[in-house]
Amino acid sequence: QPAADGVKNILKEESEPGEANRVFFTLAPMLSITPAMVTFAVIPFAAPLPTRWGIVPMVVAEVPIGILFLLAFSSLGVYGIVLAGWASSNKYALLGGLRAGAQMISYEIALGLSLLSVFFLVGNVGLPDVVWAQQQMNLWFALPLAVSFFFFWISAFAETNRLPFDLPEAESELVTGYHTEYSAMRFSMFFIAEYAHVLTISALMATLFLGGWDIPLWQGDDMAVGPGGTVVGAEPHWLKTVATLLAFGAKTFFFIMVFMIVRWTVPRFRYDQVMDLGWKIMLPTALAAVVVTAATILGLDSAGIRPTDLWGGFLPVYGLVLTAVNVVMLIGILWLMDRGHTLAG
Repeated sequence: QPAADGVKNILKEESEPGEANRVFFTLAPMLSITPAMVTFAVIPFAAPLPTRWGIVPMVVAEVPIGILFLLAFSSLGVYGIVLAGWASSNKYALLGGLRAGAQMISYEIALGLSLLSVFFLVGNVGLPDVVWAQQQMNLWFALPLAVSFFFFWISAFAETNRLPFDLPEAESELVTGYHTEYSAMRFSMFFIAEYAHVLTISALMATLFLGGWDIPLWQGDDMAVGPGGTVVGAEPHWLKTVATLLAFGAKTFFFIMVFMIVRWTVPRFRYDQVMDLGWKIMLPTALAAVVVTAATILGLDSAGIRPTDLWGGFLPVYGLVLTAVNVVMLIGILWLMDRGHTLAG
């Protein structure tokens, strides 16, 4: 079916409104799909592969500013959506573009704040360093940074315009929103960009909070590529590369399934509820969570406890203390969100 739809849209005739701005109407889908295709390049998807020519890191583009590069490029997608709404010369499309711009900007703030805690623990913005830090701690960041994980997950739904945050498309209100006037392959490019964003954000959540390609309860894959191509940690092997690739694929697939299940089960929010959740709840609580997490990390460092310390040779003390603090914060945040301030009708 997907192949048939692709061939059909390639062969269909393109149409455009008579009053549309032809240049920007054509440029908008390109601006939307390009960041979606580029951002996955900086995500490491397996353990380093040993070859006769040396160690090959399993990442398309190994840049030292991986997370910042990904955030910067993924933020460009909103320009394509807003431009599509404006260039269509259609009120419904314009409203959908404006909704998309407001929603994505609102939730990018909470998404960026949720990443600060990851930076505190890792001390770097490279995604391979994030995987290595979780391996060294012997605990994935989903537990010690549970609040950041929760906020990042919610923001991911809003950033990808998926239910219950699909207000820019809202068929019952805006026909189909910003792409109302699009047809054929230009119409398909918006959906390809949307699903590519879902894939990228799922892979990013797996990397940031579920250890990336790390296999749980096994230290045989704990390795990182240092300066000059030297490997730190376990000895690389092609079987480990394959196994870690499968682990990374399973984690990414899990988050994609969550996107699909939520779409099947959760109704769409009202627009005022979406804005209230972003600005009145997530922004202040994300700021407070960053302060509390930073204070906890400072206290642990001052006490001489390191992220690699294991109590009894097994329990990660550093990570468990952060987990306890984050669980308490998360309970308070969920209690606040469930008091009728945001989601109640």
